[in-house]
Amino acid sequence: MEALPMRAWSAASSHSSNHLIHFSFPPIRTPSTPRKFAFRCCSSSTAASTTARNRRSSGSSSTSDKEAQRAIRLKKVEELRSSGCEPYAYKWDRTHTAAQLQELYKNLANGEEANGESDNVSVSGRIMARRVVGRLAFLTIRDDSGTIQLYCEKERLTVDLFEHLKKHVDLGDILGATGTMKRTERGELSVFVTSFSILTKTLLPLPDKFHGLTDIDKRYRQRYLDMISNPEVADVFRKKAKIVSEIRKTVESVGYIEVETPVLQGAAGGAEARPFITYHNSLGRDLYLRIATELHLKRMLVGGFEKVYELGRIFRNEGLSTRHNPEFTTIEMYEAYSDYQSMMNIAEELVTRCALAVQGKLTIDYQGVEICLERPWKRETMHNLVKEATGVDFSKFGKDLEAAKEAASKALATLLGAKNSSSVEMCSSVGHVLSEVFEAVVEPELMQPTFVLDYPVEISPLAKPHRSEAGLTERFELFICGRELANAFSELTDPMDQRRRLEDQVRQHNARRLQVSLTESTEGKTEPSEDVSYEVTLDEDFLTALEYGMPPASGMGLGIDRLVMLLTNSASIRDVIPFPVLKNQQ
Repeated sequence: MEALPMRAWSAASSHSSNHLIHFSFPPIRTPSTPRKFAFRCCSSSTAASTTARNRRSSGSSSTSDKEAQRAIRLKKVEELRSSGCEPYAYKWDRTHTAAQLQELYKNLANGEEANGESDNVSVSGRIMARRVVGRLAFLTIRDDSGTIQLYCEKERLTVDLFEHLKKHVDLGDILGATGTMKRTERGELSVFVTSFSILTKTLLPLPDKFHGLTDIDKRYRQRYLDMISNPEVADVFRKKAKIVSEIRKTVESVGYIEVETPVLQGAAGGAEARPFITYHNSLGRDLYLRIATELHLKRMLVGGFEKVYELGRIFRNEGLSTRHNPEFTTIEMYEAYSDYQSMMNIAEELVTRCALAVQGKLTIDYQGVEICLERPWKRETMHNLVKEATGVDFSKFGKDLEAAKEAASKALATLLGAKNSSSVEMCSSVGHVLSEVFEAVVEPELMQPTFVLDYPVEISPLAKPHRSEAGLTERFELFICGRELANAFSELTDPMDQRRRLEDQVRQHNARRLQVSLTESTEGKTEPSEDVSYEVTLDEDFLTALEYGMPPASGMGLGIDRLVMLLTNSASIRDVIPFPVLKNQQ
């Protein structure tokens, strides 16, 4: 890595003022009795005693010990300020990152010091390890790029400065240091410190080094602490940023334009999901957080754009799981004069490019399963996949709903060992029954990339009718590792057909609400089902827009968070969202 431009030593030392703790004195050799501290840090040297380790391990986990340490550190803040030093700096002029130094001085031999004019460096970071051994102190600091050791020698720092280090510098503090480069006899590349400044004095101790931050709930609630304690967590978010960047580059390279659509909408459309509702005081009306960007992006096609996309947040007031978070990130894209076959090619291109960007290969491991992303991917219809798994050909039932329910219940009982018929019994069409069986039996087994094609029209109100198969639509969903990753259609452009389908969707939803309400009332329940208690309404303005004419088009929505899960080997969606939604703490 190329180094940043070097500053002269005088510039690197220019931070001293009455507001920063910054000491730079000529060496004075004064004998001093070594002091013992119950600290242990991960330098390349020997470990601290078992007694000290156990003492810190047990103490740092207790609230009372944490408050006691906080009180001690608050006292240190007062001492620093009373001596004219500001423990919360305004800035620090850094010449190199840790990674840059590791690269620049990788050939420095053990025991060698690089102390030329160009070797004066200035670094900064959080202290992750601290160890004092007699007349030496070793600090490991971490910045955004990695770690570097600070090698502090009493004779070089003077007695006062060395004692100051021991008295006021703690684990977790953010420190700035200047010095030359040295590799210790044990091979640890270090900044041979000539001066340092406390840039931020921390009040709370870091989690115990041996046990780390292991409480999963606390890791999600205090993500900042999770990233300090577990650097690999931050790497996931770096990869996520890289994936998002790669997606943008890929779609924009073929002419797509990024646009913005409203987050607050008068009607929540583009999917069937329970929306979040808010009230706008000035307008005196309810508004909904968007559950999809689809209907507004299609309005852009009506207005004359031919390739548009939006990469943004979606909000659905539904359950929490390892795959679901109430707010998540998607890319939705629409292309005029294309069909769903075109979107399959784009889906393959997006996923493979992202895999190469963050993994460097197309064969990856996900939770112990080897996934091959080499193109082309498997393409099969929903009917055929269900027939292969159950032996039942749902296309033969036509509109005979009762026969389809009976066959589905038998298949589920045989394959799953139980009569999971409640969801099937509530289905309002053969297409819904087929979808229920697919989700229960087929979907979990689709580990390798698979495009599932040609969904029933009853569950695809925004997709164009299949050009050769009655009752089906030109729609696909992409599954990898048993999870839906993308959903795409040849878009419905007939305004009258679109109105009929959306009105039918409203009727089906209301009928389902009534059925659930009656069922729950007979069982003595007073609260409606969380899944169907919301209302589904028509977006009349979208239907009006279609009447002005939308060109033939295809569209696709792809879940960014699930893609990041796949490419970072993350088991839960909460692992790839920096600040996931959580239940209130009791």
